[in-house]
Amino acid sequence: MKTYPQLPSQPIGKLLLIGAGLIGGSLTLALKKANAVQHVTGVGRRASVMREALQLGLIDDFVAPNTPEYAQAVANADIIVLAMPVGQTKSVLRDLLPHLAPHTIITDAGSTKQSVYEDALAVLGNKIKQFVLAHPIAGREINGPSAALADLYVGKKIMVCPTEHNSAAQIRTVVGMWQATGGHVYELDLNAHDAIFAAVSHVPHVLAYALMNHVADDALCDDKFAMAGAGFRDFTRIAAASPEMWRDVCLNNRDAIVADLDAYLTHAQALRNQIATSDSEALLNEFTRASEKRLAWGKDK
Repeated sequence: MKTYPQLPSQPIGKLLLIGAGLIGGSLTLALKKANAVQHVTGVGRRASVMREALQLGLIDDFVAPNTPEYAQAVANADIIVLAMPVGQTKSVLRDLLPHLAPHTIITDAGSTKQSVYEDALAVLGNKIKQFVLAHPIAGREINGPSAALADLYVGKKIMVCPTEHNSAAQIRTVVGMWQATGGHVYELDLNAHDAIFAAVSHVPHVLAYALMNHVADDALCDDKFAMAGAGFRDFTRIAAASPEMWRDVCLNNRDAIVADLDAYLTHAQALRNQIATSDSEALLNEFTRASEKRLAWGKDK
């Protein structure tokens, strides 16, 4: 994994944002704050959401999908950012394809990369060279336009996963866009990306959802929630994240997530057995090892 050096600022003329929620909205707010974009047009499934995004300054105008105005906005765009759930990639690209100009760069912000690449290749064909894969490592547990923050990406890691199809100029454009948000941009192979983030992002979300449902299904759930403290709150914070987005992440990075879940369950079962047999020494060793690794990792955070 390499870090990209800071590139000279190259303001974007016309940006088309598909999905003006937390991730996409925070991107455009940051670009506007940095004077790194001249005009942002939004596209979304619900007009009410687009009106909210317009009122909050995330976009400058919006168009409805599959209209003459949409076709014109696609054709005029210098860069198109896909910021909707990854499961919608194929359908969104099918709508874009007839109007896509040769100069336009498409990029995304999805949490999975191999599936997005495969979907893009299936739809775009030889125009896949116009698609530069990316993923900002930032978020919040709330969603929608009102969740967007201009400083969400400041100091955060941004992954760009170029393929053999991309030109150096296209990669520089996407890297420069994310650097304008205050993020630190890294290059990462798309297969390595999915394996890494299955472990450190996707599985933690699955576990948070599971723990919330586990407690909620108990007969004493009201009392348990009433008594829950900071540990439970911190562990389950991400269970409030977008269910649709995380369903799509799980389905589109299935193999890596299942492999990591199986490995996690092996560790959990071992701890369960040590607790059941009152194996004090083994428990202390495991907890000490985990504590030391967490403290060492936390020094850089």
